[in-house]
Formats: sequence, C-alpha cells, structure tokens
Amino acid sequence: TSIRGLSVVSNSVAWVSGSNGWIGRSADGGKNWKWWQPKGYEKFDFRDIEGFSEKRAIVVNAGSPAVILVTEDGGNNWKEVYRNNSPAIFLDGMDFWDETTGLIYGDPIDGRMQLLKTSDGGSSWSDISDNLSVPLIEGEASFAASGTAIRTMKGGHCWIATGGKQSRLFFSRDYGKTWAAFACPIVQGENSTGPFSIAFFSSTEGVAVGGDYVRDTVRTNNFVRTIDGGKSWKSAEIPPFGYRSAVEYLTESDLIATGTSGVDVSDDGGATWRHLSDEGYHAVRKAKRGELVLLAGSNGRISVYKK
Repeated sequence: TSIRGLSVVSNSVAWVSGSNGWIGRSADGGKNWKWWQPKGYEKFDFRDIEGFSEKRAIVVNAGSPAVILVTEDGGNNWKEVYRNNSPAIFLDGMDFWDETTGLIYGDPIDGRMQLLKTSDGGSSWSDISDNLSVPLIEGEASFAASGTAIRTMKGGHCWIATGGKQSRLFFSRDYGKTWAAFACPIVQGENSTGPFSIAFFSSTEGVAVGGDYVRDTVRTNNFVRTIDGGKSWKSAEIPPFGYRSAVEYLTESDLIATGTSGVDVSDDGGATWRHLSDEGYHAVRKAKRGELVLLAGSNGRISVYKK
C-alpha cells in the first residue's frame, strides 16, 4: 500500500491509511502494526486519517465515490457515515479542531471548493461549501498528498492551500463560516505544481512546502514561510532539497519535511534546510500529545524520526 494518511495520537498510538483499502494502527509507538482492509473498500485509496485514541479514528478516501468511515473499536469494524457518488467529487484532506469539530475539503465542483463539516465527532457531515464564496479558477485545486494541505488551530482558525494553475491560501477564523484568500508565491502554473503541505506553529507563524511532483529533485521556489498568518510570505535562504509533500513543526525552530526524493530538517524556523536522507516518504506527523514523529510512504514503509 502507498501510505498518505498518517495521524500520530500519542507516543504510543498512531494510525495510517493508504491505497488498496488498507488501514493500520500501532499501539506501541510504531514497533508493531495491526492492519485492516474493510470489506467492500478494497479498491479505495484512503488518503487521510484522523486518530483520536487507540479505539477511535476517521478515514476519508480520494476519488469517486467519496466515503468517510469511522471506527469506535480500534479498527475491527468500520461504519460508513458519508458517501457522495458524484463523478466530480474528490476529497483531499481533513483536520479537527477538537474531538468533535472537524473539516474535510475537496477539489472544486463548478468552481467551488467542497467543504464538509462535522460537529459530532464525525458521525454526520454537513456540506458548507457555500460558505467559501471565492471561486477557484480553472486548473486550481489541491493535492491529496499527505492530508496536510489543511490545518486547523484552536479558536476556529483554519488554513487550506490550493495549487496547480494558481496557488493560494484560504483562511477562516470562525470554524469555516467565513473565508479570506491570500496569494501563495510558491511555484505554480502547472497541474503538478504548488503547495502540497502547510503547517502552523501559531495563528501567525507558518510554512508552506511543495514544488513539482513530476520533477521531484527541483528545489526552485518550493518553500515559503509567513509571520502574519499567510498574508505575506518569505522564501528560505537554503530551501528543502526537492519536491516535498509534507512539512511538520517539531518545535518553533525545528521542522521536518519529506517527499519522494528525501527528507530534510531545519533548526531555524525554515530559514535554512539540511538534507537528512534520500529515502522518500509521502507524509510526516508529530504526536498530538507527545514527541513521537513518524514518516510513511510507498510500499507500506513507516519510519520513526529521532533527532
């Protein structure tokens, strides 16, 4: 399986999801994994997963039909709580503000980004796409590369990055009720270019990473950082070493980024980057409650990062 969904709950509990319907969970910090292929979903590509505990997780797939599955018993049983059979539907990722309130976003339909919101822990989902009235241009969409082109933060803040023909950052400060759009000066203009991942340390301090996934060693304009919530951006002095599909804050100064051509780290808030490994991954996440950092990628590969 090609793993793109990754959620690290604590120093012991982590969830992953990927192609061919596979979902995995570890309860011992990534040393051992239990795997499921939910019946009827063997051909689905589960691009993002959100874990809340050893028992509860939510998974979403990319492509049509779009489905959302929930488990309450550690992965042994999965309940379908949402399905959209529209040929145009393509969900990209999700994030949660807390245990009950979360948002899933998807590529535009008729120029409108698709937004689904839950207020009951994922049991039901409401279409709030009309809240984002800013139209996306032809060829502007997002990438379901690691589930991290959407980020939420306590207090109702949410950021969503788009790429392709045009790169932008959409921002809400009220749980998705109203939105603003900012230009994101990362490489753009082709269907394979743009920001693939964003991360925020605070409501003002954040980063965006990406590039061109068909030329994954090119470093040109593949990283930018902001200190005003995405309104303005600054490039790195030494950028990451190629296309990167995921970036994560470990501390305010320490970051890690990964993509198909390797792993890079920064110890100065993203101003300069150092190449750590040529081994490529799709996703990297730090524990919500703890210090565990995992990377996941193609061929079912999962690794632990230790500084």
